[in-house]
Amino acid sequence: MRIVFSDKKSGRTAQLEVAKENEGSLMGKKIGEVIEGALVGLEGFKLQITGLSDKMGSPSRSEIDGTRKAYAFLGGGPGIVGAKKGMRRRKLVRGNTISADTSQVNTLITEYGPKSLDELFPKKEAAKEQAAEAK
Repeated sequence: MRIVFSDKKSGRTAQLEVAKENEGSLMGKKIGEVIEGALVGLEGFKLQITGLSDKMGSPSRSEIDGTRKAYAFLGGGPGIVGAKKGMRRRKLVRGNTISADTSQVNTLITEYGPKSLDELFPKKEAAKEQAAEAK
């Protein structure tokens, strides 16, 4: 399972893999809940769950309780692409709870830790320069 976290201040996103032993602590969490960043190595950070995707790529909806899949009649939002005004579609979506079938958890940083994100995740250009200097 991986966690994708975004930073509203800088507009950057990054992703990290969750260790197998830490996946159990995420099970049962719902969209909107806040989790500790220490689960993925972001000490002192707090992350709010904003969305989920399962192994088949089905997005989750906050209106559907539990971990089940359902065909929902949707007019917009996650799972609907390019909806026109008044048009609704029946789409397969997953519930709002993290389960063993969840492959990606989307989060938003709500509280920052002692280290900046630039220290934890250097930009690609800076990383390339450091690699070139090391040679």
